[in-house]
Amino acid sequence: MDLGMGRGKIAVQCSHAAVSSADTARTKFPKWHNAWLREGQTKIAVKVKDIDELMDLERRARSIPIPSYLVQDKGLTQVLPGSITCLGLGPAPSGIVDSLTGKLPLL
Repeated sequence: MDLGMGRGKIAVQCSHAAVSSADTARTKFPKWHNAWLREGQTKIAVKVKDIDELMDLERRARSIPIPSYLVQDKGLTQVLPGSITCLGLGPAPSGIVDSLTGKLPLL
């Protein structure tokens, strides 16, 4: 939230994260990916206060591990090149995702 991106920019960054994380799951966690496809492709958007909280979340996700994708923007519009804007997590079993994100506020 500290980057001050507009709603459209946030939506695009979330889309990059979701598509890329799902693609990671497709190749590295195919059972989770296939279950996610069968069950309706659930997506939930939550927010963190700053880059430190986002990077901590990413570190914890990789240690489990679950599919994840850290988005770095090209810097063509609202943020500086290389700015980390979003983190996609999953698809993974809801209990695992909830252990990471369950206390974060919805976007």
